[in-house]
Amino acid sequence: MTDAPTPGAAPDADARLDAFAHRHHGPLATAAAWWLRNRTTYEAGRGDERPLTGYALLASLYGAATSTAVAVLRSRPGRAALPDRADLAVLAVAVFATTRTLTKDAVTTPLRSPFATFEQAGAPGEVVESPRSGAVRHAVGELVTCPFCLAQWVGTAYLAGWAAAPRATRWVASTMAVVGASNLLQHGYGVLTSASEG
Repeated sequence: MTDAPTPGAAPDADARLDAFAHRHHGPLATAAAWWLRNRTTYEAGRGDERPLTGYALLASLYGAATSTAVAVLRSRPGRAALPDRADLAVLAVAVFATTRTLTKDAVTTPLRSPFATFEQAGAPGEVVESPRSGAVRHAVGELVTCPFCLAQWVGTAYLAGWAAAPRATRWVASTMAVVGASNLLQHGYGVLTSASEG
């Protein structure tokens, strides 16, 4: 079972699913009740918030977006060229820089604030945030504050962009790769100067 929603607050996805399972009968209500039992027993494992409903919704969204991109790209005439090794290196650095910018940069905090709360300052120009509570908000909060989590989404978007509009994607990826390399050099320089002073 889910906790009762705060008075005046909109019920989260788990609360709506729980209400659906109790009001209806049939295979969908049975599936909803099974899901809630499964989620509850999983989340009770360590006392940590593990919002399976939010994770399932995000995984479904990722699958739907990827499937749509593949379907659109397959319907286009001709075959998209695969990136070569040098392009993959640029894309890898671009994914690194893009995910760090989206998940950690202080300037992009307004994009994350509906799903995360400030914890403390991080590396120069970065912040450390934690996900807000709620089935979907917590899952999205984990996604948008974790560069490793978001890398899958960003990498898929770059490769889909590469297949659909290689020239524009190459420009964006090259820009972000330059930013990423610059960030690494700045951090490396900071470490070297700190070591030489200490």
